[in-house]
Amino acid sequence: MEPNKTESKKSYGWKALIPVLIFLGLYLGCGIAFTIAGADSPFGKMPRYVAVVIAILIALVCYRRDLKFSEKVDLYCHGAGSSGVMLLGIIVLMAGGFANSTAAIGGKDAMVNMGVSLIPTQFLIPGIFLICCIISTCIGTSMGTQVTMIPIAIALAQGAGLNPGMAGAAAIAGAYFGDNLSMISDTTIIACKGVDAEMKDKFLMNTKIAIPAAVLSMILYAVMSMQTVQPEAVSAAADYNPLTALPYLAVLVLAVAGLDVILVLAIGAALSCVLGLILGTASFFDWAMAVGAGMEDMFWLSVFSMLVSGMMALVREYGGIDWLVNTASQHMKSKKSCQYVISLLVMAISGTTLNNPVACLISSPIAKELGQKYEISSTKLATLMSIFSCVILMVVPHDSGCLLVQQYAGCSYLDIVRYAFYPLLLTLFTCAAIQFNLFEKKSK
Repeated sequence: MEPNKTESKKSYGWKALIPVLIFLGLYLGCGIAFTIAGADSPFGKMPRYVAVVIAILIALVCYRRDLKFSEKVDLYCHGAGSSGVMLLGIIVLMAGGFANSTAAIGGKDAMVNMGVSLIPTQFLIPGIFLICCIISTCIGTSMGTQVTMIPIAIALAQGAGLNPGMAGAAAIAGAYFGDNLSMISDTTIIACKGVDAEMKDKFLMNTKIAIPAAVLSMILYAVMSMQTVQPEAVSAAADYNPLTALPYLAVLVLAVAGLDVILVLAIGAALSCVLGLILGTASFFDWAMAVGAGMEDMFWLSVFSMLVSGMMALVREYGGIDWLVNTASQHMKSKKSCQYVISLLVMAISGTTLNNPVACLISSPIAKELGQKYEISSTKLATLMSIFSCVILMVVPHDSGCLLVQQYAGCSYLDIVRYAFYPLLLTLFTCAAIQFNLFEKKSK
């Protein structure tokens, strides 16, 4: 039950963001420090659960003394149990079940051997990036692309002797390429509707910025693949049955066709069961145990998502998000500074809420008002909000994409972010568009 809220709730301004800073400082700061010190499993020294629970306790104890502790717990639970968080939970559980059940019938090995035999090693990771770009643009969601492609991408990289962290970074970048660009993406729709921009115009402007960044990223991935591949680690393609890879193909086709991701994953898992029985590679109970084990592997991500979302609900209640919006509006003195501040505002909200559509929804009223004041076209405003709400999620350590890669690849956050070429290039190209007034039209 949602708690009753007092009519005049106290706003703590920037202090409301302290729990977020504590979480990032403990988890990311300790991880980086132990990495520099050369410790084994550096990001495991301060487990993410411990870091976020400490931050949550501080948010519950140190704010809003006018509320009972139980009322603040209710606020937390309301945020942690929101529909979006519950949807994410069921999606990642089903993704784990699908991936593990398909691997149990030999599908994962078939995909790896197929990729190793058909694609030159140096083009595997650029290919992963390109495929993720296409899929995410077609289906309009980063989450659907990530849960489908990250397990495949990492398996291919490991089979080819490539860095799985680089493959994961490429899959994450490709997933957000489409989330930013697709005309059926909720991020694009909210950004355009919020500032009254035409989606077609936004798409055309966005492509002029995103496509060059994507092409350069593919080139960098190809170069890095040639430099990092270990020939002795590249295994020759073993014999495989291509039929066992059908669940992956079915999932990709159904996702591109626009079917809900939950149904897509359910159909994929069911198909793996049928194929296992027909081919004799797995019994029904082997399949059931594989699905269960895959779901168990994803429990941590479901729980962690609830913890972070509950914390952010408290931060929002204490005025942290409002402070970000108000502070941003006070630091605009010119057309260029207006665009930079809007971009930073969207990044900050998206990075803290881990929800780019919500970031665009919160930012669009102020962006629209300031865009009219400084004669910035609605098309460019929508493009900036869409781009920067996605850029930050490609690199933050607590987003689902990065966590999925760490789960499947067994690598650290730094092993992933060091290969985040696309978000860096996309940021540079977008800043150039701001600085040199590229693609700009005066608002009517």
